Amino acid sequence: MQTAAVQAESARRDWRVRWRLFSSEAIGTAALVCGGLSVVVVMFGDGSPMGRIVPNELLRTALAAFLFGCVGTAVTLSRVGRESGAHINPAVTMGFWMMRKLDGRAAAGYIVAQLLGASLGALPLLAWGSMGRSVAFGATIPGAGYSTAAVVMGEAVTTFGLVAILCVFLGFRHLRPYTPFMMPILYGVMVPLEGHISGTSTNPARTFGPALISGRWDGWWIYWAGPMLGMLAAILVCSSLARRIEVAKLYHFESDRRRLFHRMAGRP
Repeated sequence: MQTAAVQAESARRDWRVRWRLFSSEAIGTAALVCGGLSVVVVMFGDGSPMGRIVPNELLRTALAAFLFGCVGTAVTLSRVGRESGAHINPAVTMGFWMMRKLDGRAAAGYIVAQLLGASLGALPLLAWGSMGRSVAFGATIPGAGYSTAAVVMGEAVTTFGLVAILCVFLGFRHLRPYTPFMMPILYGVMVPLEGHISGTSTNPARTFGPALISGRWDGWWIYWAGPMLGMLAAILVCSSLARRIEVAKLYHFESDRRRLFHRMAGRP
C-alpha cells in the first residue's frame, strides 16, 4: 500500500510539472506568433515606412526573417524556454518524439499547447488594423503560380533544414550552447530563397494562428504535411546524431524539474 501511495504521489508531481511545461510552451508560442508576425506586418504591411527605408524587397525579406528568428531565440533563452525547452513548433515536438526524447502524452500536450498559444498570440495582431489585414496578419499562403506539389516540397525542404541543423547543434556538445543563435541566420537565408513558394512556415502552429484571425486557410493542410515530411526525412538522415541528443530542449539543458525530460529520454 505504501509503495502504491508513493507511486501515486510521484505521478501527481510529474503531472504538475507537465502542466508547467504545457503552459510555458503555450506562452512561448504566443510570443513567437505575436512578436514574429508583428515584424512581418511592419516590414510588408501597406502604409508601413519600411518599404521606403528598405526599398529592396529581397533585403527586407531577409531582415524580416532574421528578426523573426531573433524572436524565437529570445523565447528559447527566456524563463518559459527554460521550463518547456522552447519547441514552439509541432514539427520540432514530433521530431523529439520520433527520437524517443518525449513520451506520447508529452508530445500531444505540447502540440495542443502550441496551437492554443498560436491562437492567443495571433489575437493582438488585430491591433495592426488595415496594415495587418493587407498582409493577412502574416499568414503563410501558397505562392501564385506554384503547384501544390512544389509548395509541399518547399515546406518539406525548409523543415528538413531546420530539423537537420537542430540535430547537428544538439548532437554535438560543443555546439549545443549555440543552438538558439543559429535560428536567425537559418531563417535569414531560407526565407529569401524559398518564401515566394510557400512562405517558409516550417511550423504548423505559426501558420495556424494568423489563418485563424485572417480567414486565409489556403492550402492549410500543406503546412502540416510539408513540415512533417521534412521532419521525418531529417530524423532518418540524422539518426546517428539523434542518438547523441540528451533531452528534448533547445537550451537550458540542465534545468529539468524532477528530471522529467531526462527520464522521458531514458536518462534517469
